[in-house]
Amino acid sequence: MLHRYLSFAACAWPGLWPLRLPAQQTAGAELWRLAAATVPVPLALATGGAAAFWNPAQRDDGARALLGIDAIQTPEAVGASGFLGALRMRFGGAGGGGGRVGLVYGRMQLGGLVRTYVSPDPDQGTIPFFTHSIGATGALERGGTTLGATAGYHETRLDRTDVGQWTLDAGLDHRINDVLRVAAATHFLSHASSSDATQDIYAGLEYRVFRGPLWSGGSTATIRARYGVAVAHGFGADHQFGGGIDFGDPFAFDLLVARDGGYAGATWRAVAGLRVGIGRYRVSFARDGGVSDLGSAFRVGLETRLR
Repeated sequence: MLHRYLSFAACAWPGLWPLRLPAQQTAGAELWRLAAATVPVPLALATGGAAAFWNPAQRDDGARALLGIDAIQTPEAVGASGFLGALRMRFGGAGGGGGRVGLVYGRMQLGGLVRTYVSPDPDQGTIPFFTHSIGATGALERGGTTLGATAGYHETRLDRTDVGQWTLDAGLDHRINDVLRVAAATHFLSHASSSDATQDIYAGLEYRVFRGPLWSGGSTATIRARYGVAVAHGFGADHQFGGGIDFGDPFAFDLLVARDGGYAGATWRAVAGLRVGIGRYRVSFARDGGVSDLGSAFRVGLETRLR
């Protein structure tokens, strides 16, 4: 993950500004990938809260409305932070006969970029660098299959220059008897290309390994194994291997080990996540293991349901 911590900072270096338009879009995409690094499941398989930001094919869980907010903070040495939010409303019947529509919004920024001009004035101010995205999302569920789409607008600002683009993403979630699950999604797709560093294609596979009490008289637990991949982004494929144990609304724990492809080679990282349910609220916390002594990035999420 180290190459992702640093590549967007290189794009923001003033010496590269003659090439800043394409570099600026790529740097904005790397900020979103920093946010993705705190998700403890393959992105195509993400559910609940602000997960529609990663895969618009979100299943109906019985709630009339769902609001989710995630706050993200990277290590101080990197200085990136942001948040994701999603509001989704159900239409049609519950239990697989309808779908959801809503809005997703996200913002990531990098602080601490200073100007390096030679000047007798020591205070040249900082360089604003952020990217944000807003989109309309919807999903339609039929039986074990959910299809979703998000139309969004994205803007990245570096100093006094803004770059914007429209994207259209699609997602799929297919489940077979709650044993096998297959999911896929595009992310920030603006044109047909397999080598554009501003967009990704996600895919994921989940298999239920076990369901039942772990000890005599204990609560029912579900253990799942997962695999995910991210491709078509201009560098080596990212592979994710993980699993999770779920006790329903009260408690769930997920663990992911990822091999991230990069322009200069692959790196390994791990991230763990915990979710606790309290009434109609779910609180989640995730943290990666940190790389190269830079410290860990973390994410805190809050989700509320209106039934």
